[in-house]
This record gives sequence, C-alpha cells and structure tokens, in this order.
Amino acid sequence: MNRTRRLRKSENIRRLVRENQLTIDDLIYPLFIEEGENIETEIVSMPGIKRFSLDTISKELDEVVSLDIPAVLLFGIPAEKDDKGTETWNKDGIIQQAIRFIKKNYPSLYVITDVCFCEYTSHGHCGIIHDNDVDNDATLVNIAKQSISHAKAGADMIAPSGMMDGTIAMVREALDNTGFVDLPIMAYSVKYSSAYYGPFRDAADSAPSFGDRRTYQMDSANRDEAMREATFDDEEGADILMVKPALSYLDIVRDLKNNFDRPIACYNVSGEYAMIKAAAEKGWIDGEKVMMETLLSMKRAGADIIITYFAKEVAKILKTK
Repeated sequence: MNRTRRLRKSENIRRLVRENQLTIDDLIYPLFIEEGENIETEIVSMPGIKRFSLDTISKELDEVVSLDIPAVLLFGIPAEKDDKGTETWNKDGIIQQAIRFIKKNYPSLYVITDVCFCEYTSHGHCGIIHDNDVDNDATLVNIAKQSISHAKAGADMIAPSGMMDGTIAMVREALDNTGFVDLPIMAYSVKYSSAYYGPFRDAADSAPSFGDRRTYQMDSANRDEAMREATFDDEEGADILMVKPALSYLDIVRDLKNNFDRPIACYNVSGEYAMIKAAAEKGWIDGEKVMMETLLSMKRAGADIIITYFAKEVAKILKTK
C-alpha cells in the first residue's frame, strides 16, 4: 500500500518535503499617499490600512523597513483633479514628492509607482473621455508623460495599470528615449473587471462617476484572452507580468507561469483583504491562518511576487519562525 502519510508524521518531515515557501522577499506593500498635511486616516473597508500625508508616513515606512519588506507600491490621492488627470505628470505632484521623500529617507526601499489616472480624474476613469468612453490612443500620450515624470523623480520601477492597448510599448519607448533604459516595467497584463476592487475605490477616491470599466478591463469569464494580453505585454517589453485580482484567478497565474519566462506577480486586492478581515472580526475564521494559507496558494499557483495589504502582518509572522 502507498502510504503518503509517512511524510506528514511530524513538523520536521513536513518542512523537509514542503514544495512551496512564502517568504518576506515575495512581498510588495501598497501605500496610499494623500496630498495635504497631518493626514492619517484609516480606510473603514480595509481595517489596518491608512491614507497618509508625507508628514505622517515616516512611522509606517520605519515599520516596513524594519520588517525587511523589499518594496512598496505607491498610489497617490491629489488635492486637485481634472478631466485629464494632469496632476499625474506634475513634477511636484503627490507621487513625485513621495518618490523623492522615500528615496532620500529610506534608500533601501524599492519604490514602484502605479501609473494610471483614475485617482486623478474628475470622472474617475483611467484616461481621457471621448463619447462616454476612454480614448485609448489619446490616453497613451498622457501615460507616457506620467511615466517619464515618475522616472525623473527617482522611481525604481513603473507599473502601468490602466489596461490601455499598447501601454507597455508606449511606456518602454518613452523611458528609453529619455535615458531610462534600465528602468523596469511591471505590467498589469491580466487585469479583470472585478467586484473585488470595491474597498480600493474607497481608499483611493477612484470610483467612476458614470458607467464602469468593462470596456478596458477584462471580462472575468475569459481565460484565453489573458494569454493574449500577457503575450502582447511580453512582446512590448514588460519585465514582470501581473495578474489582478489574485485569489479568484489562480488558474491564470499558473497559465502565465507555465508559458512565460518572466517573473509573475499577482495582486491580492482590497476585496480579498477585506473579506478575510471581516470574517476574522466576526470570529468565523482564524484570520491569521486564512491569511497565510491564501497567500501560500498564490505562491503555489506560480506567483513569484505578491502585492498584498497583508505584507506587514505576514512579515511579522515570518520573522518569528
């Protein structure tokens, strides 16, 4: 009789034969930075996650560094919005200020910037609106402006998230033509139109004022299309391919891992975070164990990098092991 239980009899043997390990080196921690002063506001739908102004964020960054989390992903909330999101390429915009602040005061942190417009536009969509839809090619021009502005401020990596066709080619060309040939791009290659983003829109003030984003984000039913999207980004020069959300799309994470010779990232999004937090608060689940099991499932599916709001909690647990 085959007895697979022989290799489960003790913690030590389980450790020896364990196929996947979650480590602090896998984690990217998202940060919400709001323009203004004396801001430290907890996001109600994301317990434990806050919006900070630059004058209050040092305590948070101190903790991130002390936990050896290697990278942060920055999202900005500007004081002023307009229909084109022009603050995104303002050299003194909130993200540009944040990049300079972090690189000066926390030089060990790797700074990745979200490149999009929904937090910066008065209508909440990810680009320029023509005829009640986002104009793909007009938006690409502004994506290039934003990317160059982040690069000049000192970003270590650019992460364009708006799902415009041709984004990666446009960003790569713009960076190369301005001397940033070594600046990598993490592409939101497979980004689904998802109800799991709900809490994020509270966090970033980015809910669309009309319609939704289904004309540019992917249909949740589609799997083959994900491969096409990832192939385009791979061919256009992306350095890392991402799947977002993570938990309900682990089959897509595995598809990318099996088919591309590039690092694969996934985004453990706000709704996934909020569900675990809410159930744990009710006492319905062991929040810590479910958190660790959930992130391990992403690693097992093939993710090399996990963007997660749980990063600090996970790092604290891993550092005690």
